[in-house]
Amino acid sequence: MAFVNWFKRNVVVIAGLLTLAYLLLPNVVVTVFSFNRPKGRFNYEWQQFSTEAWRDPCGVSGLCESLGLSLQIAFWATLGATLLGAMIAFALVRYRFRARGAVNSLIFLPMAMPEVVMAASLLTLFLNMGAELGFWTILIAHIMFCLSFVVVAVKARVMSMDPRLEQAAQDLYAGPAQTFLRVTLPIAAPGIAAGALLAFALSFDDFIITNFNAGSTVTFPMFVWGSAQRGTPVQINVIGTAMFVIAVLLVLVSMAVGNRRTRQKA
Repeated sequence: MAFVNWFKRNVVVIAGLLTLAYLLLPNVVVTVFSFNRPKGRFNYEWQQFSTEAWRDPCGVSGLCESLGLSLQIAFWATLGATLLGAMIAFALVRYRFRARGAVNSLIFLPMAMPEVVMAASLLTLFLNMGAELGFWTILIAHIMFCLSFVVVAVKARVMSMDPRLEQAAQDLYAGPAQTFLRVTLPIAAPGIAAGALLAFALSFDDFIITNFNAGSTVTFPMFVWGSAQRGTPVQINVIGTAMFVIAVLLVLVSMAVGNRRTRQKA
């Protein structure tokens, strides 16, 4: 009876932990097999413990080049989508104009549309324009499909802002630029940061849209897909594990900074 009562009190926590374990299981498998030394071309069965791949993560030809290209595209796509998305979000929340409702609806289309449809549409556009497929077409495509996610994240933050804070700054003789930089932007910063991180992750991870519009350019997801046909090198697991660890550390650091600021305000 005591166990039943304890289970009822903690059922939500238990369900959350089980869900988290289920989500993290693929990452655990990737991490474990990054220390494997397969006998054949495929790293699908555990053979022998080895740190050789960690000592030489760029040992596979073209891997680090594709990784660097994906990071570069993700950086510029995040920068472009964040700047445009933040401005669009502020415009949709703060201003009234014709077709505002239609624009709000169109913003959600890239999120609801299957990626293969958007990829084919962008490819048709680039071919009709006579553009050479490569770095720039990938970058434009990534900015376009990341834009909606940034707008949604920033828009939610801007809608929750208290307009009286900006009015108070104006009452204290702050100009429009000073009010925006010292009041509006710091309050909207968490939403902008969330949209930027989401855009970076989506851009770095994208395969379908990139594959349609890449031409002969090879990004990291395309390299992984091509390697899976010939044999998956252990270094792919190493890169995946490193990216996962970096992401977790960034989340922990942001949480620590947020908690510290909360304690200082208290």
